[in-house]
Amino acid sequence: MSVIEGQKAPPLSLPTDGSGHLDLTGPAVVYFYPKDDTPGCTNEGKDFSALIGDFNALGVAVVGVSRDGVKKHDRFKAKHDLKVILAADEDGVVTEAWGVWVEKQLYGRKYMGIERATFLIDGSGVVRRVWRNVRVSGHAAEVLAAARGL
Repeated sequence: MSVIEGQKAPPLSLPTDGSGHLDLTGPAVVYFYPKDDTPGCTNEGKDFSALIGDFNALGVAVVGVSRDGVKKHDRFKAKHDLKVILAADEDGVVTEAWGVWVEKQLYGRKYMGIERATFLIDGSGVVRRVWRNVRVSGHAAEVLAAARGL
C-alpha cells in the first residue's frame, strides 16, 4: 500500500527519543529516513532542525521515522544537536503501512529498506503533499514552503 495525497494518514503511534511516545495528531511533517548517523540522514535531520522554529511558528510538528531503536535515536540526536522528534519503528509496522518499506538495489544487490519519503499532513489528518525518493539538499526548505500553504 502506498500513501497518496488527499487520503487520511495512516496511524502513527511510536516510541520516540527521550523516552517519549508519539500519537500523531494535528499538522505535521513526517519524514522517513533509512538509518541514523549516515551522511544523507544526518544532513536531512540537520536541515529540518535548522528550520524547526519556522515549523513551530506554523504549529507543524516535524517527525523523523526510521527502524532504528530509541537509544540509537537518543545518541544520534545528541551527537548532531537535532531538534526534530525521532520515532522508532523497530517492528516495521508503520513503515509498511505508509508504503515506504521497499525493495532497493545497491551495486546489483537487492534488499529491503526505507525509501526516503516525506509527508505533509494537515490538521484534519489528511495527507496534503508527498515527496518520494527525496534528494536531501533543499528538501526541508521546500517542505516548509508547502507547510506555509496549509
